[in-house]
Amino acid sequence: MIRKAVIPVAGLGSRLLPLTRALPKEMLPIGDKPVIEHTIRELVDSGIDEITIVTSGRKQLIQQHFAPDDDLELQLRTAGKPELADAVAELASLAQITYLYQNGPYGNGTPVLNAARVIGDEPFMVLWADDVFVADVPRAKQLKAAYEATRAPVLALMPMEVEDASRYGVPIVTKDLGHGRLRISGLVEKPAPEKAPSHYAAIGGYVVTPGVIDVLEAQTRKWRQHPEGEIYLTDALHEYALTHEVYGQVIDGTWWDTGSPLNYLKAQFAAALAHPTYGPELRKLAHDTP
Repeated sequence: MIRKAVIPVAGLGSRLLPLTRALPKEMLPIGDKPVIEHTIRELVDSGIDEITIVTSGRKQLIQQHFAPDDDLELQLRTAGKPELADAVAELASLAQITYLYQNGPYGNGTPVLNAARVIGDEPFMVLWADDVFVADVPRAKQLKAAYEATRAPVLALMPMEVEDASRYGVPIVTKDLGHGRLRISGLVEKPAPEKAPSHYAAIGGYVVTPGVIDVLEAQTRKWRQHPEGEIYLTDALHEYALTHEVYGQVIDGTWWDTGSPLNYLKAQFAAALAHPTYGPELRKLAHDTP
């Protein structure tokens, strides 16, 4: 059973500079919530509320967003705004959040390894807070169900146009098990379109197991002997898949990547149009604007 999750947030957000010079990319708003709040609510809605955020000293605003604020809550209640006070209080009790500072080589495998040393010998979910999914069943719940059916590492997958293969890790699919579940034997990182082994992209969601963490540990030991390059979770999953069962789950839903300026604007625009209060007015504005 998956009880815990990790959200790495220590990255610089360089693709969104200068917007992210002082504001963490995970705190950029999508609709009326920052991206990371969407991610945490997705986990909580999927029955996972023990969350480790692996952060850096540049990201204090994330902790502030989820911290209790009795003074603000009291001020809002005194001002006759109980619904806003309730919203502030609810944020502080949304999940059991632990913060760790990232320590080790560059690459997205490092925060996962940092958190694994605290979580211990059990599988856990890894989500990045620059992806937003709109789905009837949350992405995290779909990944959780896939793990419970396979008891093996699971990668979130989305269909892609083959010409986009050079932007993603692309899984080598060996068997289609139905219901969007695929057996995979490895990953090819950013292949040329003509060399893409499938038409699926591995996007920001994983269930990792202790065996995958062992591979990450081994990669880190090699890095310490030869401190060049970076440590990547996808490399560990690829190596693990060569000799063990690994699965992909094609996510049923719409994926918005907020990690670049254009994609962030698309995600913001889509969220605004879907909002029950703001959407009708914005559609009217778009229709009336020459």
